[in-house]
Amino acid sequence: MTASETQAILTVSLLAAFVDGDKHERERAEIKRIAEGLSGADGVQLPTLYQDVLMKRVSLATVLPWLTRDESRQLAYEMAVCVCDADGVQSKAEQDFLSELGRSLGLAGTSAREFSQQAEAIAAAPLAASAATTAATPATASVDQAALDKSILDAAILNGALELLPETLSTMAIIPLQMRLVYGIGKAHGYELDSGHVKDFLATAGVGLTSQYLEQAGRKLLGGLLGRVGGGLLGGLGKQAVSSGMSFASTYALGHVAKRYYAGGRVLSAQMLKDAYASVMSEAQGLQGRYLPQMQEKARTLDTGKLLAMVRGR
Repeated sequence: MTASETQAILTVSLLAAFVDGDKHERERAEIKRIAEGLSGADGVQLPTLYQDVLMKRVSLATVLPWLTRDESRQLAYEMAVCVCDADGVQSKAEQDFLSELGRSLGLAGTSAREFSQQAEAIAAAPLAASAATTAATPATASVDQAALDKSILDAAILNGALELLPETLSTMAIIPLQMRLVYGIGKAHGYELDSGHVKDFLATAGVGLTSQYLEQAGRKLLGGLLGRVGGGLLGGLGKQAVSSGMSFASTYALGHVAKRYYAGGRVLSAQMLKDAYASVMSEAQGLQGRYLPQMQEKARTLDTGKLLAMVRGR
């Protein structure tokens, strides 16, 4: 993929991130931080793209001509869909944006709709059947801490493996799986959580949904893995072209902070949550090398056709 195609795809993704104008300031700050962190890779200046999007100096009409190949047009659409779905069901503004994008890219209506429906189903799956309450109820039995620790490690390895795969929907599944993990930890401590509470928990800890997807997908794209067909998996595993450790570490940290938070009766302040997450994140980054072989082995055996079932816990 050329630098121009990469830049165009990332610009489309940023346009999708801000299309509904409803991003919280902390999410905007996270996206800006990610843009700065990925700056210069593959000749792409993301901070400049970020400013161009916010100042409305770019539009679909100005960037889509750079996408001359079917593969790059399809990848741009898929990434935009996943950005819009990262924080939940698409808004009306996001739906209109994606419809315009699909038409402008000349994508077949049926295939575009099918991909969008798949992504939206994955985004909505983790807590679709959860009770719409966050009231505490006494746990009926003592919490099995060893079992919780294993579930956190297993989830971290799975998400690290998903980040090694070239499909956009594999990246899309990471956030819903993190949400499902937090939901399960809360439930183990006697809390029935709705999706709004889990999203707030992630955001308070410092994990933005849209920004996390952009960072994961951006690293894959700039590493030459995202969307690759034929040999992409083994190539990515061989040189670890993307930072699979990021998803491993963030999932591990979220799990252990959630365990501490719900075990303590949800009394941690926002700052205490952020500090706890940063501390465990640092610890988790030191563990990722130890568990990389397990991530790689998991990636080799994952059936990406079953992502939705996986997110639903089946």
